[in-house]
Amino acid sequence: MINRHKTTTGERKVFNRVRLYDIFLYIVEYQQKKMPFYLEKTLRFCIFIVYIQLVIMDTENLKVGYKSTELISVLCEHLKGKMNLARIKCLGLLICALCKVQTVCFEKLATAFETNAVSGSSLRRIQRFIASYLLDTDLIATLIFKILPHQPPYRLTMDRTNWKLGETNINILALAIVYQGVAFPVLITMLNKAGNSDTQERIEIINRYIRLFGHQTIDCLLADREFVGKDWIAYLNRNKIRYHIRIRENFYVDDPRTGKHIKAFVMFADLKCGQTRHLMRIYRVNGQLCYISASKVKDKDGKPELQIIISFNLPQNAQQAYKERWQVETLFRGMKSSGFNIEDTHLIEPNRIEKLLTVVMLAFTWAYIVGVFLNNNIKPIRILKHGRRAKSFFKYGLEYIAKILLNQSTRNEINVFDFLSCT
Repeated sequence: MINRHKTTTGERKVFNRVRLYDIFLYIVEYQQKKMPFYLEKTLRFCIFIVYIQLVIMDTENLKVGYKSTELISVLCEHLKGKMNLARIKCLGLLICALCKVQTVCFEKLATAFETNAVSGSSLRRIQRFIASYLLDTDLIATLIFKILPHQPPYRLTMDRTNWKLGETNINILALAIVYQGVAFPVLITMLNKAGNSDTQERIEIINRYIRLFGHQTIDCLLADREFVGKDWIAYLNRNKIRYHIRIRENFYVDDPRTGKHIKAFVMFADLKCGQTRHLMRIYRVNGQLCYISASKVKDKDGKPELQIIISFNLPQNAQQAYKERWQVETLFRGMKSSGFNIEDTHLIEPNRIEKLLTVVMLAFTWAYIVGVFLNNNIKPIRILKHGRRAKSFFKYGLEYIAKILLNQSTRNEINVFDFLSCT
């Protein structure tokens, strides 16, 4: 048999052809001597074996490697020296598996791991990564920040999502960057309780963002009625963080000029549906100075209600900017039923859930960026009769990535792995 030393494809071809030629010469030479029939058959069989080896070795170069290898190479650009190489490989395999099976169920993820190991071994590898490895979530947040499709300053949105597994409340506080109909997740905090976040938890996640990316990258903060409170608004004012936060209609407002103490809805009671009013003077809400604006909108049941917004900065754009807060709902939907089905996890330990969600956040961002590029440069998403897209950018990108990962030999218009690279 031919010795399979490490040579180039061209060298192997030459080597095999020389051997084949030598054997032919041997046959031609000894045919004149009327060699025994059995020897001729043996030599012809040898020629056949060498020829088969030639075909096999010549086609080795055409085999398609694992797609996850390309992703791991890109991740190494960002994380080498900060994470162990084995952990980077596991992270890359996990992201690829997430995009293929689109669930966080460990058993299904293990079957999609691109390795030669059996699924049971891959399952234990995933379990060790989630249970034992101290993943630096700031590294992943920094990676997500680097690959965003637009430049700062950014509009941030803060929101919370939760679900229940048995008797355990899974409660997550998220800080995301809004952009073109979606919010890119950057930082999350696990709340070891049911219900709303408190002021200290909100301050910690904002301080963490500023430590990683700087105060100058914040355009403004958008938040719903849950995110109010005297100390919280005081923190935002003190740090000169611009914000547009919705308050409840029954909040009391103080007018420093007149000394009036009235409920917020009274100031906008005459508004009709579709109308907006901006008050250009500063008022006090919960003892903190701010601007106020309001518009009359319809709730999800079609009933009119006031949307009252307090702002650190002048309120002319407050109502329009606040609409972008709803983009975080696209994020949560993508991470749940429309994408990676994070509610399928049976994890209840907060640190493990945070680790898993951090991986999902990176996969979500990747899919969305690919979807935007496909829509703008390859094939636009079909617009339905009611004017909406047939699918979201996220879903478009996720389906495309899954197609590439599941069809190893498929040739594609773009290299999806380049979207995670900063070069």
